[in-house]
Amino acid sequence: MSHLPPSPNPYSRATLLQQLAATPDWDLIVIGGGATGLGVALDGLSRGYRTLLLEQADFAKGTSSRSTKLVHGGVRYLAQGDVGLVREALHERGLLLQNAPHLCQNQAFIIPNYNWWGGPFYTFGLKLYDLLAGRLSLGASTHLGRAETLHQLPTLRPDGLRGGVLYHDGQFDDARLAVNLAQTVIDHGGTALNYCAVQGLLKDAAGRLAGVRATDLETGRAYELRAKAVVNATGIFVDEVRRLDEPGAGPLVQPSQGVHLVLERSFLPGDAALMIPKTEDGRVLFAVPWLGRVLLGTTDTPVPTASLEPRPQEAEIDFLLRTAAQYLAQPPTRADVRSVFVGLRPLAASANGTAKTKEVSRRHKIVASASGLITITGGKWTTYRRMGQDAIDHAIARGLLPAAPSRTAHLPIHGAGGADAVPPTNHQAHYGSDCAGLQRLITEIPALAERLAPPLEFQQAEVVWAARHELARTVEDVLARRVRLLFLDAAAAGRAAPVVAALLARELGHDAAWQARQVAEFGALAEGYRLPV
Repeated sequence: MSHLPPSPNPYSRATLLQQLAATPDWDLIVIGGGATGLGVALDGLSRGYRTLLLEQADFAKGTSSRSTKLVHGGVRYLAQGDVGLVREALHERGLLLQNAPHLCQNQAFIIPNYNWWGGPFYTFGLKLYDLLAGRLSLGASTHLGRAETLHQLPTLRPDGLRGGVLYHDGQFDDARLAVNLAQTVIDHGGTALNYCAVQGLLKDAAGRLAGVRATDLETGRAYELRAKAVVNATGIFVDEVRRLDEPGAGPLVQPSQGVHLVLERSFLPGDAALMIPKTEDGRVLFAVPWLGRVLLGTTDTPVPTASLEPRPQEAEIDFLLRTAAQYLAQPPTRADVRSVFVGLRPLAASANGTAKTKEVSRRHKIVASASGLITITGGKWTTYRRMGQDAIDHAIARGLLPAAPSRTAHLPIHGAGGADAVPPTNHQAHYGSDCAGLQRLITEIPALAERLAPPLEFQQAEVVWAARHELARTVEDVLARRVRLLFLDAAAAGRAAPVVAALLARELGHDAAWQARQVAEFGALAEGYRLPV
């Protein structure tokens, strides 16, 4: 009996680079591997286009791994009267929970009331929220008495508490969704590459956009890649790409940063999340259970420039701790913060710079240049799929791509088939249908069952799996965006780095010098996620 040679691993970098070299002409090239770019690429693939996605760093390295981990309609957008945005986001919330049940789940939120009018006011508003969700509702909002509110939120400050209002929204793991979306792109025949930077645009004799110049940052090899349509989905960096096309282009986005503090679970031990409806700056604030920790956030602070590694301002940290102290019986201190991370929102730039960030619309915006570069910006994770659909519809309307219907509304995301593979309390539930492969790996190599940073439950097998199947290339890729350890406990992530580097070196063929550089670079990075006490 003849034996066929084993098929190549579709997620290996060698396989993906081979596809890049073998395919100079594409229907669609997407620049940017965050939520928006991944949504655009998957929508294009669902319509049958030959699709390539290029990301200069790692998937979700920027804003898309630094969210508040909510799949939501936006209660405060309802208060601002933007009913259309809320309705669209609630619809997309329902689709995402159906398409990625291993990563997204129903989360109960409670708004505590310390004023006599709070209960009726918020109950009415949230009933409208439920109504807008329609058949994709996650559960009815209800008014809670004082005793039930304290039962559900036992660490809430009891003085003056009158009751609360419970409502439902979605929660998810943002970076792991991005990784699974990149895998889904590959599963459907597309090519998605991280560490491949677009550094120039190709134009034909008439000045029409014809493709991109890109460089593999690992080898330095340059590529000229042609496409019928090019979409700029680079989030806070969209203006940099636009200026490759039009050097004098004015700004489309103004970065605004949101800071999150990660605390021990003891600060919010129940299953419900806390929503503070109005802070001193007029925003809402959340304290949300997430992967065995509590996520406290966020802020909304304009910053002058975009950065891949933004840092919190002292005033933002003080604001979060001060606001939490007003609602929690045991106020958290700087010493209680296990990690701090910052995301930058690509808000629409105002003409005169006077608009308050909390008043800037979170709707996405699509513009096309004279040469045909399509840029999409704004929006949020919840509406990533709709943003992708709208961007491709725009390309079709401009005659850049042949008409074809979007098929992403009910397209399962990689891992979705195994949502019940392990109990939801096990962190490996986030692997969905990949759980079986991960367990086989541990059976084959029992030493991989060892934990990376006890007592946290992440295992060495997850590093090997990330290298083989999840496109991870560096220690940071693994500890920040595959197992989330950097975001949960920066000190523990630093302790795990040498083991991760050794495992990656073995998988990716690197030497001891590479390991040492990786450990040093990650150690310096992790310091930025720790709060000096």
